[in-house]
Amino acid sequence: MKKSVALFIVLLTARLAYGQITDPKATEVWEPVPAKVTPGILPSSPPSDARILFDGKDLSQWRKSALGYGGKMEDVEAIAQKHGTVTQYEEAGWDIKDGAMIVKPGTGAIETKMAFGDVQLHIEWLSPVSRDTSKKGQGYSNSGIFLMSNYEIQVLNSYENPTYSNGQAGAMYKQSIPLVNACRPPGEWQAYDIVFTAPRFAEDGGVLEPAAITAFQNGVLIQNHFELKGPCIYIGTPHYVKHPDKLPLILQDHGDPVRFRNIWIREL
Repeated sequence: MKKSVALFIVLLTARLAYGQITDPKATEVWEPVPAKVTPGILPSSPPSDARILFDGKDLSQWRKSALGYGGKMEDVEAIAQKHGTVTQYEEAGWDIKDGAMIVKPGTGAIETKMAFGDVQLHIEWLSPVSRDTSKKGQGYSNSGIFLMSNYEIQVLNSYENPTYSNGQAGAMYKQSIPLVNACRPPGEWQAYDIVFTAPRFAEDGGVLEPAAITAFQNGVLIQNHFELKGPCIYIGTPHYVKHPDKLPLILQDHGDPVRFRNIWIREL
């Protein structure tokens, strides 16, 4: 919010409190005028100001992640030292079939070529049905979506597949249990709609404002402005490590052929 608008609102509130305003027009605010955006035809369709990250045709917006994500804080800290140093990247090695990108186990995580901070993200995913009866828990169609390469919302078959609650689908991994389990059965498409606020850091690396996420799964609220404690790591207690204002979005290769489609993003 611009300082002038904020000051106007403060003064207006004060005058209203003391009954000094009687003209209704005095409380009308005409500027700034919101930019016009054409909504998508369906709730899942991208609006006119969205960037299409995957439309079912190619992986031109993606590449193999050179730095990846950290499983422990020492890994996160080591990666943070390398931000901005990579100059050559390999192509994304995942497959495309029937309008979906499919994790190709063993090829590694992929990331967006563009970096992002505050965003609205729509992404659809499918956990394939497995005939392997030994598949269960974290081993049944596991992947993840790492906002800013650090903050993971879990992708997993959590329909009828018990695991630790802060690691099931819709969890901010190892940090926040989803409010409800809104999963569809494996073999069916699911959707995440996410509003993510990037963390703000002071010059000395201190946290001015933590990262926060609100997320819907299949239209159901599962994370309600949860403030993250730091990166979503596998082992240990997280804490923030200063990083750039914008970083790529990462999709995880956890060894399962999870599918993704209809991915679009809006910078906020």
